[in-house]
Amino acid sequence: MKYSILLLAILGSIAVTACDRQPATVVVPVSTPGPAGATGATGDTGATGQSTTGATGATGATGNDGTNGSNGANGAKGSTGSTGATGNDGAQGATGNQGNQGNQGNTGNTGKTGNTVVVVPQ
Repeated sequence: MKYSILLLAILGSIAVTACDRQPATVVVPVSTPGPAGATGATGDTGATGQSTTGATGATGATGNDGTNGSNGANGAKGSTGSTGATGNDGAQGATGNQGNQGNQGNTGNTGKTGNTVVVVPQ
């Protein structure tokens, strides 16, 4: 089927190019106009147009309010503050109360009898 359509297209284009004829020039004689006819009768005057003014149109509706603008940008960060002055020395505290007297210790044990050791340095 593909080849048959292609062959028909090629044969058709060859047939059309084979029929290339030279155009024939046909001369047609120009006719000359005859004498002018009589002038026609004057037409009636047209009717006068209306002179009334049309009614005034109604006033248009009020437009809507515009939208609010965007918020402005944030300002720059401020500088760090100066260091404060040093405070005064505090007052001296009151003297504390005297402590209680401690208890007396127990009496020691009696020593053992025996040899006495004397340590002499060398």
